Amino acid sequence: MSTVLITGANRGLGLEFARQYAHAGWHVIATCREPGAAEALGDLPGAIEIHPLDVADFAAIDALAERLGGRHVDLLLANAGLYGQDAAHLGEIDYAAWEKVLRINTLAPLRLAEALRPNLEAGTGRLIAAVSSGLGSIGDVTSGGGYAYRTSKAALNMAYRTLSVDLRAAGIAVVLLHPGWVRTDMGGSNATLAPKDSVARMRKVLDAVGIDDSGRFINHDGKDLPW
Repeated sequence: MSTVLITGANRGLGLEFARQYAHAGWHVIATCREPGAAEALGDLPGAIEIHPLDVADFAAIDALAERLGGRHVDLLLANAGLYGQDAAHLGEIDYAAWEKVLRINTLAPLRLAEALRPNLEAGTGRLIAAVSSGLGSIGDVTSGGGYAYRTSKAALNMAYRTLSVDLRAAGIAVVLLHPGWVRTDMGGSNATLAPKDSVARMRKVLDAVGIDDSGRFINHDGKDLPW
């Protein structure tokens, strides 16, 4: 049975990833900050185990890796994320909050990849994917504001692009995914995509990823995005 580890699996895209992978017969290792409050996740059918994890706590990431021991992970999905301030413009920026966004959106996904590398090497899938955003594309900036979120995703893109080079010799592919504008707590009710459709598209992309695709920034429709 293939195994996927998903961060931020209690709601939104993470919950939908857990639902769809479990339905497809995968073993799902789902993580979230407060498993006791994650009723929707706990009610999902299938082979799902839930672990507490605050990705901002790097000691907790190491503890999770220790609990997993030598178990294989075929796909690591770094999904947990934080938007931060709404529409923060010049003169309104909370720099301490920005640091928190960077820790969760940029540093934590790399820390996860480091900590779980032995588990990925023990698997056959050997794939790491992070949920990024088109707002992290420097080549596609058309509006202002959102400094914390935009920079955190742009930095994540660089970190994982670099990671793809470092892990190529180990046969581990690394990709970045843009889910589109999705109706989640972060995306809002006016978004154009339902979580089930966005996740189904991203799963199709991931099913086709091989080592030659490592380092790509991929839209939910399978097309490459500008950096």
